[in-house]
Amino acid sequence: MKVAIGSDHAGYKIKEDIKDVMDELNIQYEDVGCNCEDSVDYPDYAVPVAEKVANGEVDRGILICGTGIGMSITANKVDGVRCALVHDLFSAKVTRLHNDSNVLAMGERIIGPGLAKEIAKVWLQTEFEGGRHKRRVNKMMEVETKA
Repeated sequence: MKVAIGSDHAGYKIKEDIKDVMDELNIQYEDVGCNCEDSVDYPDYAVPVAEKVANGEVDRGILICGTGIGMSITANKVDGVRCALVHDLFSAKVTRLHNDSNVLAMGERIIGPGLAKEIAKVWLQTEFEGGRHKRRVNKMMEVETKA
């Protein structure tokens, strides 16, 4: 598995922690930035991660900003992306099992680094269940072609 990861200034610290988790799990990743705590615009990092997922350069993406909201809204504008905003372990697992989410968004100002690392670990290690959920995901993705 290969993952693209990005953050704005408000998610920089947790982004670095999650890179450590991916190192521990032997997961390859590409960090698209940002690389500081100076104010930046979250779409400048959400879009490259989402596009890498959508075009198949990477298998999944992780985005972190202050709340995760701006990142998730932006990522979901990219066709083919199913970005889930997650702040608990149950949602992290179910969004992979049932929704086949391919991008995870979190908010550093909402959760601390310990929980963020556990969420990332669960999300990265959970596979899509398929079955009846595949039909539902397909219906979800058809919405893009109707727009």
